[in-house]
Amino acid sequence: MPDFSPVLPLTASSAPSSPPHHLSTKATSPNPLLPLYNLAANLKNPIPAKFKKAKPSLRLQRIKSKDESTAHDVTKLQTSFAILPSLKELRNRKWTVWDLQHAVTFGCLAFCLLITPSAPFLKSAAMGLLAVLLLMPATRQFFLPSLPIWVYLFYFFASRFIAPEYRPHIWVKVLPALENVLYGANLSNILSSHTYTILDIIAWIPYGLGHFALPLVTTVMLFLFAAPGTTPVWARAFGYMSILGVTIQILFPCTPPWYEGLHGLEPAHYGMEGSPAGLKRIDELFGVDMYTTSFTTAPVPFGAFPSLHGGDAVLEALFLQYCFPRFRPFFIGYVIWIAWSTMYLNHHYAIDLVGGGIIAAITYYIARTKWLPRPQLDKTTRWEYEYVEFGDRPRVALDEEYGGMGLGLLQRRGSDEWTLGSSSSFDSMSRGDTLCGSSSSSPNILSPTTPSDDHHGDLWSKVRTTSPRGLTGVAVGSEEEQREVYAR
Repeated sequence: MPDFSPVLPLTASSAPSSPPHHLSTKATSPNPLLPLYNLAANLKNPIPAKFKKAKPSLRLQRIKSKDESTAHDVTKLQTSFAILPSLKELRNRKWTVWDLQHAVTFGCLAFCLLITPSAPFLKSAAMGLLAVLLLMPATRQFFLPSLPIWVYLFYFFASRFIAPEYRPHIWVKVLPALENVLYGANLSNILSSHTYTILDIIAWIPYGLGHFALPLVTTVMLFLFAAPGTTPVWARAFGYMSILGVTIQILFPCTPPWYEGLHGLEPAHYGMEGSPAGLKRIDELFGVDMYTTSFTTAPVPFGAFPSLHGGDAVLEALFLQYCFPRFRPFFIGYVIWIAWSTMYLNHHYAIDLVGGGIIAAITYYIARTKWLPRPQLDKTTRWEYEYVEFGDRPRVALDEEYGGMGLGLLQRRGSDEWTLGSSSSFDSMSRGDTLCGSSSSSPNILSPTTPSDDHHGDLWSKVRTTSPRGLTGVAVGSEEEQREVYAR
């Protein structure tokens, strides 16, 4: 066989050198049968280990999406204060029908700025500060989902500046008539007819203290101990329900029970003072002015229907019992407690409480079926969650929020910050299902194909798309070749 070894001219630089001391003469001697033997013999490791073909093995593999490589864990908060990236994301954002919520929020805010006394410098500074807070990711994660709450508070106190000529008629006889028709008697008048100091204190605790403190307590509890993504849903539900309640009170003003006790059924007019009713006895008991002045000068003195005291209590109880079902009797007891206190202190009719409770129940139902993360009862705090599930309908999972008082925002494809995710049969292990999925999962759940639904998040809605922990695919290959990937 001819020798195909390359023939090179001998020069000083190309002259063959003596073999290395660790190679034997036999190993480096020419072999006419192996033309390239000399080159291979001088290589210590001719084929790197990573290119060696290993014995294939069948392994269950967790498939990972491309988004997961850059995503953080579901409990991490944003720390960036950069505004320019937020502006770019906002400019490129694809707006959907769910973005009408922002039109409602900012429309209500603009209405409040229009009716309040002129203060252009102060209003401009406030709007500029709000814009900065909404554009910085570190602050937006709190202020964007909680914005409906701040707008509600501004809306409530600014409503005093609505001119009387633009206000509707005040209804004096509607609620007492409904009370008698539905219940056969005026329950508020019956409960408030006999008062005792001990009952005053018992009624004051939920009505005068719990109503103002419990929303913050609920927010902290949901943030610390509920699934990540729960707090922003709660904040938006509370804010939008309150805005709706104040709007009804402005458009359909009705006198509360204390008006009937002071003025009978004579017509009411704007400009009349409000009344602390039974809370006046609390001021007299403690010798301080906690409620007399504030209720006398209330922005909405004829806002009996619906009762936001009742609506807030029902909404708080529904969210808390959903996340902490073991304490459901306690939450139900609190709703009954505050319902009794509002009628005992002569501030609301029973029909007002029913109206507020219905609005709260509808708000909660919409939030739960579409965006509320499912609690995992084996988890104690938010930091123990590795993934989250959303809503009642099985869909490909999407997670996370960004904590705090309004906190994070999750979304399904084609929706906005309200849309905080959906559920998947792949991530149902938290509900006691099998390792490979729920009992109703497809038999092909371990197929090597990846789900085709793509879910994209953007910086403005602060969506981080991650995937559940469930096993969603099969990988065949060596141990070195296998990589963890998350299914999109």
